Amino acid sequence: MEGAFIRHIELLGYEKRFFPSQHYVYMFLVKWNDLSEKLVYRRFTEIYEFHKALKEMFPIESGDINMEKRIIPHLPAPKWFDGQRSTQNRQGTLAEYCYALVNLPHKISRCLHVVNFFKVRPDDTNPVTDSQIKKPEVFLLPKDAKKNPTDITGPMVLQTYRAIADYEKSSTSEMALKAGDMVDVVEKSESGWWFCQLKNKRGWVPAAYLEPMDGPDESEEQEPNYAGEQYVVQKSYTAMEEDELTLKEGDTIEVIHKLLDGWWVIRKDETTGYYPSMYLQKAGEANTSVKSELRNRSAPPRRSTIRNVNSIHKQSRKQISQETYRRNSKKYIQSQRNMKENFQNKANVIIEKNERENKPKAQPAVPPRPSKDLILTRCTESTRRKVL
Repeated sequence: MEGAFIRHIELLGYEKRFFPSQHYVYMFLVKWNDLSEKLVYRRFTEIYEFHKALKEMFPIESGDINMEKRIIPHLPAPKWFDGQRSTQNRQGTLAEYCYALVNLPHKISRCLHVVNFFKVRPDDTNPVTDSQIKKPEVFLLPKDAKKNPTDITGPMVLQTYRAIADYEKSSTSEMALKAGDMVDVVEKSESGWWFCQLKNKRGWVPAAYLEPMDGPDESEEQEPNYAGEQYVVQKSYTAMEEDELTLKEGDTIEVIHKLLDGWWVIRKDETTGYYPSMYLQKAGEANTSVKSELRNRSAPPRRSTIRNVNSIHKQSRKQISQETYRRNSKKYIQSQRNMKENFQNKANVIIEKNERENKPKAQPAVPPRPSKDLILTRCTESTRRKVL
């Protein structure tokens, strides 16, 4: 990796290992400038030794000469005994440290000391294990904690999925599968590419090739939302199947069903169809370099295109047809129009009523004064005397 540098380091969680003795290692997803993503494992003692050496290399930036000039982040020393509680509680500090590290000036963040420390080692891809000892226990950071590293709520154990068919990887960052393989899911991405591990192998896998163990349906999958969320197309796509849509960059659409395989059901005017979620961006959201780089990948395969599917579940997975999506979508749009028309009609009635009530009433005309002859002819004696 000549000229390689790190774009981002994400702390995923930690592993509790039992060989050669019980210890803990942190899991980092390291994203490189060539768009590759590698999973590496480091003990905290290693990280602290790396930190000390970095400070020695850059004494000014570490504050050894003048504390006011320090820009290298702080990192507390390891405890005499590091148990699970301290490993877990340290995650917030470590996540902040990694974020600060890659955002230091290039002479520090891209120096060989940093690059070499986070390069993949043989024991990252093939950790030393003993078949007689139970496999490592994996604990992930909650998603909310990644946005706010100081808010660590507790560990999450990885979910196990089963491969429903053989999958041949098309890049070095992916992982090949055989039907029946049991994989642990490290990260579920909305793009439909999931980061998984299988024994000593790790890599990205299409979610469509995986099925949950307890049933054919995904418990995490949302229900359709026919109100729709507005998104903007960031990359054009030409439909390959009849139930997909062809759209151009810049088109505005509505997402009505977010599916875990990365193919969302969208609505353009009154037409619905599937579209790769990785080519969409929520309206109003700022574009980031990470999102732009993600779109350089190919869209994951759809479940309907997989051949020789071998599922352990007798019932097939529930799937809503595009005809049902269109019908329900039209019903929703029509109901919204009817509601709008009824509201407008009621508003018009209220306006007309207010206009009638507020219209000034006509004043009665003042009758003309009767003539003297008319008064003398028709009025009473007392009135006639007043005229005379």
